Amino acid sequence: MALLLRYRAETSIPVEVEGLVPEAVRGKSLHQIEELPLFYGNRSLPLGELFSVSGDPSDLRIDFEGDLAGVHWMGAKMTCGIIRVAGPAGRHTGSEMRGGEIHVEGDAGDWLGAEMHGGLIHVRGRAGDLAGSAYRGSARGMTGGTILIGGDAGGEVGHSMRRGLIAVGGSVGDCPAVNMIAGSLFVTGGCGVRPAAGMRRGSLVLLGDKPTLLPTFRPAGYGRPVFSRVYLLHLRGRGFAVPDELLKADYALYHGDLLAGGRGEVLIRD
Repeated sequence: MALLLRYRAETSIPVEVEGLVPEAVRGKSLHQIEELPLFYGNRSLPLGELFSVSGDPSDLRIDFEGDLAGVHWMGAKMTCGIIRVAGPAGRHTGSEMRGGEIHVEGDAGDWLGAEMHGGLIHVRGRAGDLAGSAYRGSARGMTGGTILIGGDAGGEVGHSMRRGLIAVGGSVGDCPAVNMIAGSLFVTGGCGVRPAAGMRRGSLVLLGDKPTLLPTFRPAGYGRPVFSRVYLLHLRGRGFAVPDELLKADYALYHGDLLAGGRGEVLIRD
């Protein structure tokens, strides 16, 4: 049985729940959990004033319910267990997480899985800007783990990602895989301008509309790479929607960004 936290506040003031992760509440009583401090704007409030608390925290699972679009940092820095969000999630969900799973039934805000190191984040709806990205001033974005986004995502997805896998079921905004160091980003829909700008290594796989690449990418062949099919089958096994025709797709391959060494690759579905 999971620990159930039902959000009951009706406010436009942001709420921050950083540190409220399965390993932190395991072994605590429900009363102790109700007394945990949360940030409500610029002041601290006990969790029990914003959430109703029930269930069993010993199972390393937390279920959030309610309109949580204004609740931020859910699952940040978690290392194990499962978090399920029955609705939307705020900014920084899964930021710097190292293990475990986060499942969001609705949309998620900006900085989803920013600088994550491991684990799985699966958002059934759309995500905001900078999913899997580096925070401003940081050298690296996500360094491991998997982010699955069922709908669209915003700009700069995978900014400076170092390792890991991101898959987007819809379209993405401008600059996907910008400054990518390594890792893989799959986009089923279209994308905005300047895809993979500054890419050093890694793979950006574009399965939807054909984008206009920067002139610092050069054609490098055409074919059906095995790794793409392997990754797509892996994504399907994770519950990510992969149409059958994508498993048989051919791609045009480009190398770049030549201004950053030219060792990255962009695959564009034919």
